[in-house]
Amino acid sequence: MENLNELLQIRREKLAHLREIGQDPFRIEKYVRTNFTKDILENFSEFEGKPVRIAGRIMAKRDMGKASFIDILDSEGRIQVYVRKDVIGEETYEIFKTYDIGDILGVSGAVFKTQKDEISIKSDEVILLSKSLQILPEKWHGLKDQEIRYRQRYVDLIVNPEVKDKFLMRSKIIKTMKSYFDDEGFLEVDTPILSTIAGGASAKPFVTHHNTLDIDMYMRIANELYLKRLIVGGFDRVYEMGKMFRNEGMSMKHNPEYTAVELYAAYEDYEYMMELTEGVVAKCCEKVHGKTVIDFQGTELDFTPPWRRVSMHDLVEQKTGVNFYAVASDEEARIIAKKQLHLEVENHMTRGHLVNLAFEEFCEKDLVQPTFVLHHPVEVSPLAKRNPDNPAITNRFEAFVNTWEIANAFSELNDPIDQKQRFEDQLLQREAGDEEAHMMDDDFVNALEVGLPPTGGLGIGVDRLIMLLTNSTSIRDVILFPTMKPIK
Repeated sequence: MENLNELLQIRREKLAHLREIGQDPFRIEKYVRTNFTKDILENFSEFEGKPVRIAGRIMAKRDMGKASFIDILDSEGRIQVYVRKDVIGEETYEIFKTYDIGDILGVSGAVFKTQKDEISIKSDEVILLSKSLQILPEKWHGLKDQEIRYRQRYVDLIVNPEVKDKFLMRSKIIKTMKSYFDDEGFLEVDTPILSTIAGGASAKPFVTHHNTLDIDMYMRIANELYLKRLIVGGFDRVYEMGKMFRNEGMSMKHNPEYTAVELYAAYEDYEYMMELTEGVVAKCCEKVHGKTVIDFQGTELDFTPPWRRVSMHDLVEQKTGVNFYAVASDEEARIIAKKQLHLEVENHMTRGHLVNLAFEEFCEKDLVQPTFVLHHPVEVSPLAKRNPDNPAITNRFEAFVNTWEIANAFSELNDPIDQKQRFEDQLLQREAGDEEAHMMDDDFVNALEVGLPPTGGLGIGVDRLIMLLTNSTSIRDVILFPTMKPIK
């Protein structure tokens, strides 16, 4: 077998020869196509015997002497092309025989069926539009190849048609989400990606530097605070779908750069946001699967509204037997968490922190069917409105499916005095070593002082939702170019 480097060199020599005889493919700027393969294959009766012009990549080649068959892949499918020496000419045919798998051709000819009943194109002209200087793999397998798939997504899309189908589904899901929000009266807007304050979530930001202003800036971890400023300004319903950036760990569910949608509705609450969440997810599911019950890795998931609703502290008590809010003091609660539940407890943790910690440790793994977990502790919800019947908890929910959090929402805190105090509490947590605690945002407090109406807010992790609806186990499978460590 020839050395790979020798094969690559042969391709370069072929290109050099084409240039010598005045047939440099890279000088061609445009090729007019009349059809795509999908149209021809799905509507053969309309195309039989008629001329077409297609363009695409050679994916297979079978030489039969004075005739050859090639398979051409375009953006919509793959079709066979029949090439005869006596039709395109002896000189052209000899050059055609030197073409390689991966080369991009323009083909014109009439549509017909072969003796084996395969829809094909009988070519009368074949033009080389681009020379491939690399060798396409025949198949991908194993962890090493999986890494190459993510690094060289352009090759992955060529050789694995199902990958392309997954990203077509992604586009359909995103369009469906936007259409759903548009129909609900929301206005799509754009907010800054760079800011002097990383706000709207508890997360570690990426830091960059603006040379002209000579200041450090942060890539957004959320767009919440800007969107709520727009509600203050008089837009009753707004949403934005875009990239968020969090300088945190990577996993099958986490990519440092990911897509989320956040939306806010004046004069609504977290109850409305639950209805909106289950409605838009069910709609996306129907759009790509034609139903609201799907199979995910062997588990049946039912997205049919309404979804289960349960309070976080109730889940913790059901699972552990501990009601942290009935404990007399934070110190006593920390002792119970350590000795009885064997949790890793830090000295600054309050009862609310411990409820959240116990939930993550003992309860999340059981949340397989779509579930709204309600009433998060105020300590971990600095932007959510307190529950009027229990000020230790907030009117907030997270939506879980397949044990994954896919959405976060709450009745927004619009009390500027309470908000400023919570920011100050968050600053104390930052001073105690919590890098994910919220920064002070004086301008946002000022916006609340101008007046934010009662408002409901929602954030949905778009990538995770797409993972579920495309039966994908890794977030890298639904992001075209996931973050990868460079190869040295």
